[in-house]
Amino acid sequence: MKTATIAVWAVIAGMLLGMWAGGHPDRLPDSLREIFVAGEVTSPSVSDQAADLIRDRYFRVTDPEQVQDASVAGMVRRLRREYNDRFSHYFTPEQNQQLSESLEGSFSGVGMTVGRNDSDGLEVGYVFRRSPAAQAGIKAGDVIVSVDGESIRGEEVDLIVAKIKGPEGTDVTLGIRKDGKGKAREVKLTREEIRVPITANRVREVNGRKLGYVQLTTFSEGAGSALKRAVERVIDKGAEGVVLDLRENGGGLLPEAIFTSSIFIDKGNVIVETRSRTEGNATYRAIGGNIETPPIVVLVNNNTASAAEILAAALQEDLGAPVVGTRTFGKGVFQQVLELGNGGSLDLTVGEFLTASGVSLAGKGLKPDVYAPLPDKATRDVQLNRAFDVLSGEVAAESRTEPPESSGSAG
Repeated sequence: MKTATIAVWAVIAGMLLGMWAGGHPDRLPDSLREIFVAGEVTSPSVSDQAADLIRDRYFRVTDPEQVQDASVAGMVRRLRREYNDRFSHYFTPEQNQQLSESLEGSFSGVGMTVGRNDSDGLEVGYVFRRSPAAQAGIKAGDVIVSVDGESIRGEEVDLIVAKIKGPEGTDVTLGIRKDGKGKAREVKLTREEIRVPITANRVREVNGRKLGYVQLTTFSEGAGSALKRAVERVIDKGAEGVVLDLRENGGGLLPEAIFTSSIFIDKGNVIVETRSRTEGNATYRAIGGNIETPPIVVLVNNNTASAAEILAAALQEDLGAPVVGTRTFGKGVFQQVLELGNGGSLDLTVGEFLTASGVSLAGKGLKPDVYAPLPDKATRDVQLNRAFDVLSGEVAAESRTEPPESSGSAG
């Protein structure tokens, strides 16, 4: 009996030693495998299986990281096609690093904003005065087709911008097609520290009336305070109305969209709503502190996007402010950057914006009340002139409806 017991333990010990030395539980008989395998073995995902098979069986040697990148990129492409989502992206570890570096000291560049990247190239938006881009003769409406000799066709806008940005004093060469037409010419620019003006303002006389002009270029931190100061400045100079220029404004921070809207809209009124399956739903209202403003006209174009569309829609719906220009970009959704274990990231669409009246702008943009395109070869800013004409009519109409001031009586 004692000898038999010792023999059994010897067999078990041998099995344990064999497993420790490299044996696999799958090679054991079913009855013993159930003893030695604790819990259920998780099966690898189909994508992992495919990657392993490509690595082991493909007739050429492959880079596992590139195969993995292609797999994730394929998932995102499927989302973009299936849901008509222009804004979800996958950034490889190298691209993610490039984006991170471009945000460090992000005001070192050539001094321009950009719009959408389509089959023609990346459209130039606003060009800042006295910037390297302005000094090289680059203007709004020009199209960038290459950066440092490499085509940018099909690349994500954020990646193209990251390539154009860089350390102060370094050079970048852009392939530029004037007005998006003809043969591209190469323009070499030296990057500088760019101080982006959030606002610009002035007063102009139209039909015998003083009218204000305020441009808002971005929704970066402090945009709400800067816009409020600019509006108050033109009013102090006697402006009876204000044209708010949001052309080429690609948006920015959602809180700044709320702050800027609150300059004009009564406290508590709905500015925008967000809907998200994972982040929840939220309603954002004016926070108070609005100023007494004269009539406002909002000027937009097809590069007015995101937070700029939120502000334009809020003024249109709440104040009845006329919107002049062309249909806006139609962002309508918001993204969240999610870091991945390989060093890359997903810039994933996680929700959508709705205007105060519950309208989604995704894919269609905000329709102007007064359609005013800017011809390709226009020598004057006919869009702005049209906005001033509309504002002049708004001011005249308001002055006709104002009750006359009481002159009082002598006792």
